[in-house]
Amino acid sequence: MNHFDNDFCYSFPAVRGVQAGRPFYIATCPLRIIPKIFIYDEEEVPPELRAQRTLNKTRIPEMSRYLVDNPDDYVFSALTASVGNEVTFVEHENAPNIGMLKVSMNASILINDGQHRRAAIEEAIKLRPELGQDNIAIVFYVDEGLRRSQQMFADLNQHAIRPSTSLSTLYDARDPGSRVAKFLANTATPFVGFTEMEKSSIPVKSNKIFALSAIKHATRALLEKGPKDSISDEEKEAALEFWNEVNENMPEWKLVQDKKLSVSEFRQEYLTAHGIGLQAIAIVGSELLQMPKKDRSRFLKKLQKIDWRRSNSEWIRRAMMHGKLSKASSNIFLTALEIKRKLGLKLSDEDIVKESELLAS
Repeated sequence: MNHFDNDFCYSFPAVRGVQAGRPFYIATCPLRIIPKIFIYDEEEVPPELRAQRTLNKTRIPEMSRYLVDNPDDYVFSALTASVGNEVTFVEHENAPNIGMLKVSMNASILINDGQHRRAAIEEAIKLRPELGQDNIAIVFYVDEGLRRSQQMFADLNQHAIRPSTSLSTLYDARDPGSRVAKFLANTATPFVGFTEMEKSSIPVKSNKIFALSAIKHATRALLEKGPKDSISDEEKEAALEFWNEVNENMPEWKLVQDKKLSVSEFRQEYLTAHGIGLQAIAIVGSELLQMPKKDRSRFLKKLQKIDWRRSNSEWIRRAMMHGKLSKASSNIFLTALEIKRKLGLKLSDEDIVKESELLAS
């Protein structure tokens, strides 16, 4: 490897390792340097000469806001980059794999993984310059050409598996909807002991009924909240009270809780054992929450009279596509509208027009 004058190099504390017979370096880098060493101009670089996908600009403001809003409590994983041969590694005495990695300022450095993090860091530092003092890890691979960089991007992304939305909900203490969903899973009668915490779809032989992600989405609909909207303690308690009162008027839910109906049979036979049923009830509930408690209770009692079996012809044409329950927003809307009708709630002219159009299609 070549050696360079310090004036023309970036120097990073680093650890050297070997992978597949090639050296790589794990370095720490101040955030303020990231935009300078990783130049990314997709408009000037055609896809066949890039080692990355095009930048999805819609993701960047959210990631940048995460940094700006949580300067004392954020975590960004390491960037992975390829650098040409213009690097040298200066070992510390008595520690051959620990030292300083020096990278020529003229070296071409390509991000294999982390381009959106790079862009978010650049934006966040403009708003909160003190973030520039923080560090991020970079894994540098020495690459003589772009061919291997493109393969590295394919390999890194091919083997990356997104966690299920239920598992993300379980681990996300920052998101208000996730916090409320976990609270309800542990306190609301229909959910305690029947919530699948990890998977977003319930396995056939599972003894669980609702996915944690389904509880989150339904409760957001109930409280009319967007993905990042805050939820007050009063709203959280209102959600708990609502789901408990719904439970009191759901004979099948109570049969399962009393072990008089098996979970598998319940899921096989009833709409209310699935996310679409929960979501539709929540949409109706958002209207009921605007009422005085006495009126709300009067309407909720009528849930007992609804035929929730999946074989009910109304659910077949509203909640199903190709013989299977559907999570599509149009199916949820049609299902919610029929529940409103059964409860005797007033339907808007706009909803009735939309309903007839959807059913006709």
